[in-house]
Amino acid sequence: MAIPLRGAWTGNRGILHSGTEIVRFHATDLWITCALRFRGRWREQWQPHRYTHLYFHDEAVSFAAGHRPCAECRRDSYNCYRSAWAIGLGVDMPSATEINRQLHGERIVRGTHRRRTHEMPWGDLPDGTFALLGGSPAVVIGEELIEWSSDGYGAHRPRPAHGFADVVTPPSTVAVLRAGYPVQIDDSARC
Repeated sequence: MAIPLRGAWTGNRGILHSGTEIVRFHATDLWITCALRFRGRWREQWQPHRYTHLYFHDEAVSFAAGHRPCAECRRDSYNCYRSAWAIGLGVDMPSATEINRQLHGERIVRGTHRRRTHEMPWGDLPDGTFALLGGSPAVVIGEELIEWSSDGYGAHRPRPAHGFADVVTPPSTVAVLRAGYPVQIDDSARC
């Protein structure tokens, strides 16, 4: 769905279009978040046999969608994400293939295009995590939840002190955030 909100990042899930129509949700388990500009590369959207550009308002939104940093155009962020993954999950440094497989199992209900959510304690959610608040997405920043819509960030609500959240961000990425990955969140969320 196209919205007028400006994106800070582009994303890739493979070739999702036919003509100018989106015809599939994803093509592979490789879902990456890329820089808008890299080495002067530019290409028109909707080109046959070329991946479909997706756009994300900020990195927290891309993580909630189940993406990870690109290893080519965002090498430093990718390496930081991998290191935080190893620390946060208590595993050896993962390959991109291992990350992709695990994230794919955490973001999609197998055999469907339905997003998975994961129940986690409200108090354990690090900044940049998206959870559902009354069925709508909101990002965690400190002790607040900032509502998200196609218009961007909106109302601030207190984060519940107890109970469990229905978390949209995949659990492995939540562990990455908890391990200190410096996720980019648009300044409008902090107003």
